[in-house]
Amino acid sequence: MIGTAGVRQLQVDCIVGIYPHERAAEQPVLLDIEIDYDFAAAAASDAIADAADYDVLVSSVTQLIRTRQYQLIETMAEEAAALLLDRLPQVRTVRLEIRKPAAVPTAQHSFVRLERTRA
Repeated sequence: MIGTAGVRQLQVDCIVGIYPHERAAEQPVLLDIEIDYDFAAAAASDAIADAADYDVLVSSVTQLIRTRQYQLIETMAEEAAALLLDRLPQVRTVRLEIRKPAAVPTAQHSFVRLERTRA
C-alpha cells in the first residue's frame, strides 16, 4: 500500500547564496517535500513508530539547511534528499522542491526540484 506523505511551504530562514549580501543575513527558503513509502504497517497499527515521522522529516531538513549555509539550492536539495533517505529507512522515494523568494527581484522565486529513489 504505497502512499505519499509530506509537507508544503516549509519555511526555513538560512544563509544561502553566492553574493556577499546573501551571506550577510538570513533569508527564507520554502520547501515542498513528498515521501513515498508503504503505509500498510502504519495504517494497521495506527502508531507513529510504523510511519514516516513528520517531526523527524522537518527537524532533520531544517537543521541541515540552517547549519550548512549553502551557496547553491541545488546542493541543498541533493543533501536534503540524501539525508531523508538515510534518516527515514521506510521511505522509497523523496520528491523535493526548494524555492528562494529573494533570488531574482523581478520573479516570484527561483527554484530547484528533484526526485531521488532508494537504490
